[in-house]
Amino acid sequence: MKAKEWISDLRVYEPGKPIEEVARELGFDDIAAIVKVASNENELGPSPLAIEAMQEAIPEMHRYPDGGAFYLKRKLAEKIDVDPGQLLFGCGSNELIVFLCHVFLGQGTNLIMGAEAFAVYFLAAALYEGEAIRVPMPEHVHDLDAMLAAITPETRLVAICNPNNPTGTVVSKEAIDRFIERLPDHVVAIFDEAYFEVMPEEMKPNVLKHIRAGKENIIVLRTFSKAYGLAGLRIGYAIGHPDLIALLNKVRQPFNVNAMAQAGAMAALDDVPHIVETREMVFQGLEFFERELPKLGIETVPSGANFILVKTGSGREVFQELQKRKVIVRPMDPYGLPDYIRITIGTPSQNQTMLDALKEVMG
Repeated sequence: MKAKEWISDLRVYEPGKPIEEVARELGFDDIAAIVKVASNENELGPSPLAIEAMQEAIPEMHRYPDGGAFYLKRKLAEKIDVDPGQLLFGCGSNELIVFLCHVFLGQGTNLIMGAEAFAVYFLAAALYEGEAIRVPMPEHVHDLDAMLAAITPETRLVAICNPNNPTGTVVSKEAIDRFIERLPDHVVAIFDEAYFEVMPEEMKPNVLKHIRAGKENIIVLRTFSKAYGLAGLRIGYAIGHPDLIALLNKVRQPFNVNAMAQAGAMAALDDVPHIVETREMVFQGLEFFERELPKLGIETVPSGANFILVKTGSGREVFQELQKRKVIVRPMDPYGLPDYIRITIGTPSQNQTMLDALKEVMG
């Protein structure tokens, strides 16, 4: 085979291992005893209303899905107060990131991102032969002034993950508004708000006000994977100016969002109690770790998401030792943070199990 050279040289995203594989490798028989807090999933599970809707949808799985997500689009548009033409759905937010890179990047162009930001932006830029310029993040926070300063005539995209994965840090509303005011017209700013629903209210940005006001070069990405507990369905959405959404639609494949995902997402939008319970679990869990980890001499990074970045020293070794104790976390060396691990906030029981295992490892 003779593939394109730049394809052969691409890095591949490193996903976390499934629980079953970890159990097999370490010889554990009781899979249910393993605590997986590595992938920022909702440990309460899917919305109960979504489960019911998906069960009801099963008999129609011989039909192709609604290619334009007609009903879901209208329901979501009403919920967040935008026009249906300002929405686009994808196979998770990742597919939408790929759409953006497909439309705007090529040889000689670049994307600006934080040095410790979501790795998919770097990988997607490379997929279309664009350069990813990584801007340092003081105290693990996006430096929007530095990102603006890094923009060149060849820049097409700037990605701001807020809260940021894997650091959990949040950019202030005031900084975002100043950034948008100064953003050059030739650059599209991506505000990745995958954890929006679990953010404390006082931290939540209001980027949508700029989109509602007609700003053409801003797009917001959100997902049903986190707060709604539907990560396995792979469904996310973009909010932007109708002209920008129309461009992305040109590179979208037909039926990219499956029928089960649309049914689950439609119902999840109505499940307010599930979101409330999820937020309470996250807030309590963050308070728990921020209180208990410093007692072990472990630094934590302030988080506005459903996970927390902690400095353990030799994160890869800690990750491996925790696995032996039936706890799976995420080592952060792929992000240039070798002294850190990332812990997803779980149920109180999972959080305590995680803490007890970490106490053993840290000695």
